[in-house]
Amino acid sequence: MLRIGDFSKLSRVSIRMLRHYDKIGLLIPESVDESTGYRYYSESQLPEADTIQALRTMGFGLSVIGEILNKYENEEEMEQFLMIKREELLCQAQETEQRLRLLDNTIQWLRKDGNFMDYNVTLKTLPKRYVASVRQVIPAYDCEGMLWETLNKEIAGQNVKPENPGYGLAVFHDKGFKESDVDVEIQVSVDGTYQDTEHVKFKYVDAMQIASVTY
Repeated sequence: MLRIGDFSKLSRVSIRMLRHYDKIGLLIPESVDESTGYRYYSESQLPEADTIQALRTMGFGLSVIGEILNKYENEEEMEQFLMIKREELLCQAQETEQRLRLLDNTIQWLRKDGNFMDYNVTLKTLPKRYVASVRQVIPAYDCEGMLWETLNKEIAGQNVKPENPGYGLAVFHDKGFKESDVDVEIQVSVDGTYQDTEHVKFKYVDAMQIASVTY
């Protein structure tokens, strides 16, 4: 049996975290001395501690780790947990990449002009247009690319001709900003008339006044 300090060194988990794991039922000591309150762990618990640390490094929260450990022997369940986390990390990586790109562009802009977001805003009117449109509820605003992929895939067989000049835009139908599950419509103006597909609707949209910025 190992006292908590020795188990901490071997598992590379702090004593504070071991106590927390015990408190939430994630990694319970093999035995506790009733008179002293000392916690004792067995050597066989070291692999479990290592698994917990590996899952934390992957980004799983402690509550989810507890659920994973209960299903650790089920390979299909484990793969499902890992695939879901992989998708989350990919989304986070894309968000980080976008932020880095914005930072780099802003730094270059400042070094070139010395002005920070000095936009020249003008009012313009978009004419009445015939558009290909896709409207769906998507996870977040930065997932708009999902709609464009759907549009391009479904109209490919009709040889749709873009209008010249072409207007492509996104319309946000929610009343205000939302953190998730956003109602977004994309539109691209086209020349000619075409048949609707499963998700793409062809329609006329009225002229509208817009605020325009050239970047």
